[in-house]
Amino acid sequence: MSSIKISIVTILISLIGCKKNDEVEKVDKGYEPTFESLKKHQAAPQWFQDAKLGIYFHWGPYSVPAYGSAWYPHNMYKDQGNVRKHHDKTYGSIFEFGYEDFIPMFKAEQFDSEDWADLFQMAGAKFAGPVAQHHDGFAMWDSEVNPWNVADMGPKRDVLGELFKSLKQRNMKTIATFHHARNGQRNANKPEAWKTAYDSHYVYHPDLPTATTDPKLRKLFGNFETIDEFNQYWLNQVNEVVDKYNPDILWFDSWLNLIPEEKRMEMAAHHFNNGLIHNKEVITAHKQDDLPLEYSVLDFEQGGRRDIHPMPWLTDITLGESKWMYVEGHKYKTADLVIRNMIDVWSKNGIVLLNVSPRADGVINQEQRNVLKQIGNWLKVHGEAVYGTRTHTIFGYGPAKAVDGSHGGQSSKIKYTADDVRFTISKDKKAMYVFFLGKPEVGKKIQMRAIGGYHRNIPPSPIKNIKLLGSDVKVDWKLTSESFYLTMPDVEMNKFATVFKFELE
Repeated sequence: MSSIKISIVTILISLIGCKKNDEVEKVDKGYEPTFESLKKHQAAPQWFQDAKLGIYFHWGPYSVPAYGSAWYPHNMYKDQGNVRKHHDKTYGSIFEFGYEDFIPMFKAEQFDSEDWADLFQMAGAKFAGPVAQHHDGFAMWDSEVNPWNVADMGPKRDVLGELFKSLKQRNMKTIATFHHARNGQRNANKPEAWKTAYDSHYVYHPDLPTATTDPKLRKLFGNFETIDEFNQYWLNQVNEVVDKYNPDILWFDSWLNLIPEEKRMEMAAHHFNNGLIHNKEVITAHKQDDLPLEYSVLDFEQGGRRDIHPMPWLTDITLGESKWMYVEGHKYKTADLVIRNMIDVWSKNGIVLLNVSPRADGVINQEQRNVLKQIGNWLKVHGEAVYGTRTHTIFGYGPAKAVDGSHGGQSSKIKYTADDVRFTISKDKKAMYVFFLGKPEVGKKIQMRAIGGYHRNIPPSPIKNIKLLGSDVKVDWKLTSESFYLTMPDVEMNKFATVFKFELE
């Protein structure tokens, strides 16, 4: 009997060893931290192009004051401005109450990963996750690298880990966003830099608390002996999240260019190789020119494109009118604006990353939940026109004009109407979807020369039938050699966006 047990143990050890060796061999054949190697990675796999919508959230100790913006940690150390005045009045001098003193107040006592995952799924998101670390140097995961982390301090819970587990149980993909390239202190030897420099999040002056020599506290402020030490610290934290939680998407905020290129390539190779080990098609996303487009997806903050782009792209937008974290009394965008903006992005080969703003106690307030519910309800009816679709030969037409670039291309200043029309095509090209970004007038006969005739941007194949999504009403239409005509049926149109399905041969 003992010999049988020994044999079984030997077999198990052999199998485990084989698996480990297979993983090592797989990685050995994987990616090196060089451009020539990394460019072989597919930047935007099919699942990502199909997903269309993800949700993330700005949440951390900066949520406690609920004032100003997520740049509160930066602005509280400046000698002028409303944030410093508010801080002095509400919490006392920065020499007595520093940013680190907000951490015990960040309790997240009502955080419920199951509830949040349900909410994000209900809203129609196919991937989700937290701001893993903002510019403030506080990690939202259980970290052995960063002593300033959410598992050891504040809530004393692994926020990222709990949420990832809940998301994966719902077959949702995961995203971790990193904004901490700005955390590194680059102005310690520049006496006047505190007045103007923004390449470091924390304002530095020898007389400020950010110039601390406390070995632990200086890690929060990104204040290392050398910037090379910080750069390695930056990489170690990203690698820790990859190794421990296996995110599908790593997303990086602006100024990733402050990190040396070799560190960025090490990061990408590590993430891609981890994807190979776990048989996942993983993604790296960035802003500006901080990573090569050959292996990374470009993101426009609150931005968009004027026209279709041949490569899939991202835009991160926030439900707040302008704020990213929870700010007391701040207003939110309406569902009609958000939905119409998203349709514009989808019609141009884009994917949306939508930000919500939880309170410090872990509550996502009802105002935001209402907007997410309306988005989700719209997608339940019209999702087939969104998920898994691709662009038409033109994105659409109409008077509302987006602009290329960040900070305004998809801002609340763009007002869409029923005169703005957008298109998507099913992957099998058996359907074309026509979106009216408003509520069309019942009975109105609309001429659509953009897709009419026999010499313009006609559908991929002849039209068999046209349906109004969400209704069984008959739709009248006519295609001539010169144009195309669609008559709005006598039925209540969707107040956010009305969608017609062109069934094709």
